[in-house]
Amino acid sequence: MARDVFVSYSQADRDCAYEIVARVEARGLAAWIAPRDVAPSADWAAEIVDAIAGARVMVLVLSASSNDSPQVRREVERAVSRQVRILPFRIDAVLPSRSLEYFLSAQHWLDAFPPPREPHYARLCDALEALLARAGTPMPQAPAVAGGPRFDGAALRHLTALLADEVGPIAAVLVRRAAAVAPDWQRLTAALAGEIASEAARREFLRRCG
Repeated sequence: MARDVFVSYSQADRDCAYEIVARVEARGLAAWIAPRDVAPSADWAAEIVDAIAGARVMVLVLSASSNDSPQVRREVERAVSRQVRILPFRIDAVLPSRSLEYFLSAQHWLDAFPPPREPHYARLCDALEALLARAGTPMPQAPAVAGGPRFDGAALRHLTALLADEVGPIAAVLVRRAAAVAPDWQRLTAALAGEIASEAARREFLRRCG
């Protein structure tokens, strides 16, 4: 079953994760969290993989504990491979561990400190609603133009590197998909800019793209 939000967390942060789910669902969004949503007698790993694939956004409860969690790392890797957006919610004043840095170094995160957490939960829900609204708008699809590739390979590699600075390793997938349908460079870069959350970062990306 498709859900708006998948919540990834380490066991030490269980209370916070379930508080997030309660606030998200109070906003009318559908959330998935283990073990609550794992069907009885189901294959735990398969359920998690399917839930991530069906999610639109992953909320990662980022803490000292999740930094050291192999399960959290596997869930983040799966989300990236499935092109699921990741929104880190940092509840400890820590940076991502080396095992997570590759996937999260270009992500914008929300800080949930100092306490109390309630205002931070509200900011998280606001961010999710905005992110889901953007994700719900399909990227413009233009008809393919006959006559072979429309973009130089070196130019696309440069574009991928620029986009990766903002969205991480998923940039290669986004560029390849957009380049297959965009009729010109301007529309290609505009479509890719739409994948960047920050307006200032979008403007800088387009400037660097020329």
